[in-house]
Amino acid sequence: MTITTGENGLDPALFSATVTSLAHSFGDNTRRKIYFYLRDNPGATASELSQHCAVHANVVRHHLERLTEGGYVTFDNVRKTTVGRPAKGYRVVDETVVMDGSLRRDALLVALLEMALDRLGPEASEEMAHDVGVQYGRTLGAAVSPTDSNRTVKNAMSAIAGLLTAHGFDARAEEDDTGQSVVSENCPFGSAATHHPVLCAVDRGLIAGMLEGLGAQKSPITLTSRARGDATCRVTA
Repeated sequence: MTITTGENGLDPALFSATVTSLAHSFGDNTRRKIYFYLRDNPGATASELSQHCAVHANVVRHHLERLTEGGYVTFDNVRKTTVGRPAKGYRVVDETVVMDGSLRRDALLVALLEMALDRLGPEASEEMAHDVGVQYGRTLGAAVSPTDSNRTVKNAMSAIAGLLTAHGFDARAEEDDTGQSVVSENCPFGSAATHHPVLCAVDRGLIAGMLEGLGAQKSPITLTSRARGDATCRVTA
């Protein structure tokens, strides 16, 4: 198959797909931790996994959905002694499956991404990374049921922190004199962001897109990132 390339010798759609894919999976230690725990502890529930991984149960459920969709994990209904619906007991589909294939795939995607960034140049790379973030952020925000027709930035940023945490960012909402912020302690891009700080534009785009998708009031977006030498990875609106 021949891929049509632009003037820089790079297919923009391929670059966008690569960035989006990496945002989902690259450097996701929690998901691997869940898989390995289930391999050794079949029948574990989302609550048990939440305690093991020290993350919120909703974050665990997000990762379990992805592992189930990928065919790595399945579940059985587990009877409980208390009243209510049976809990789901999760187990790996094939205990011989290891994550090496995923790690090799992620390494290949990182190599593709870094070459794409080099060929595009810093200005075009940052613009495209931002646009990818905006498009994906709009989709995430629009999927959340609004609580009112004109959501405040403060409420929206709290919701955004939860959405980003479910996507591997380990984010929290903060408020200070400069405005409402989302601070991320983990970057799904890993060392790729250190080598190519233009990837931080994805974060800025994600916040802008999610604010729009959530129907929040428009606000200027500013960004700081450790990859660019700042003290924190923070997006402020």
